[in-house]
Amino acid sequence: MKRFTTLLYKDYLLLIRDVAGLCLMFVMPVALVFLMTFLQNDIIGRINESEISVVMLNKDNDVLGNSIEKQIDSSESFILTKTEYNEDELRLAVARGDYMVGIVVPQDVSEAVRQNAKYAVQRGFMEEELEDSIVPVVIQIYIDPTIRASFRNTLINAMNEYAAKTERDFLLHELLSTFSRIVPFMPNIQLDANQVYFDVQYALKHEKTIIPNAAQHNVPAWTLFAIFFITLPLSVNLINQRKDGSFTRLLTMPCSYFQYLLSISIVFLMICLLQFSLIFALGMYLFPQIGLPQLMLGTNAWLLLPMCICSSFAAIGFGILVGKITTDHQQAVVLSALSVVIFAAVGGIWVPVFAMPEIMKTISQISPINWGLNGFYDILIRNGTFIDVLPKCLYSLCFAFICVVSALLYHRKKSDVILS
Repeated sequence: MKRFTTLLYKDYLLLIRDVAGLCLMFVMPVALVFLMTFLQNDIIGRINESEISVVMLNKDNDVLGNSIEKQIDSSESFILTKTEYNEDELRLAVARGDYMVGIVVPQDVSEAVRQNAKYAVQRGFMEEELEDSIVPVVIQIYIDPTIRASFRNTLINAMNEYAAKTERDFLLHELLSTFSRIVPFMPNIQLDANQVYFDVQYALKHEKTIIPNAAQHNVPAWTLFAIFFITLPLSVNLINQRKDGSFTRLLTMPCSYFQYLLSISIVFLMICLLQFSLIFALGMYLFPQIGLPQLMLGTNAWLLLPMCICSSFAAIGFGILVGKITTDHQQAVVLSALSVVIFAAVGGIWVPVFAMPEIMKTISQISPINWGLNGFYDILIRNGTFIDVLPKCLYSLCFAFICVVSALLYHRKKSDVILS
């Protein structure tokens, strides 16, 4: 036992002497979680606070133009500004970036739609063709070129919905008028508006509701990034011990190579748990004080600890493998940093997995960061149970086991070569 505690003390001393490495492991993830939460919360806030500016020139001043104006003004997604610009001035205002969207409703479009409805009803009740025909109605929309195509499609769909509702109202009114002339005693039949409502809720397994926010997504994501980033100092630590002769001197001690790796693993596990505690504490207690959404832990918060430990072992195992198969600092730094960035990118840290192409969704399933991230999401957002989290824990532990066994086999192979 004394030999093992000596190994632990040795790894502790090596760790605290690397001040730059410690700062990298703690300061960088804290800065990232603050930055990304601020950015994403600001984006969400802009959408919720109606930050999309719309300028409208309503020349119609009738049912259709007023309906579109009312719908946009009452929407939570837009800030409507009415203007007396002419069409060219409105287009230039949008082009300059003064507004994100410009809408021009031409004069007499409501009357045109009304006449189109009347023509459609008459054409339906009469066998002979009428000389008049349906006149197309065009409403001009100008969009800031910097707006994404997805928003453009959403806006067009909304405008089509507003126009279609007005067209249906005109058509129904014309049908009722025609029927009343055919059937003199026809009763007044009307359907009240807003008969169908949409109750939008998050799908949760349990009754307790946690509304996902920027903190719920960013805190676990960047905690995992920090945990896996220990691969870099861990691998460099192993190389340093080989370079300065510490590892050779340790071989003279009556301890196995497995004990040597176990002591390093325990020390870096403590670092991972400190990272986890620090970042989660910031999300729970500091975020609300600076105007960011608070991190809520869910109903089974105790599962966070085993999930963190399993993910930490996966990161430590990978760091041990990198430190063993690389021969110098440059190789270790490049391989560690590149691997962690790839794990993070594929695992859903920067781009959500659901937004990836199908082939990338499949590849993401083999990322150890993806296992940990889904495990944290199960606990924090989906109120998952131990059964839900268990597969992710097992995947992480299996990954750690494969990495450590590979390192041990590589060490044995190198030792046999040296002895021979």
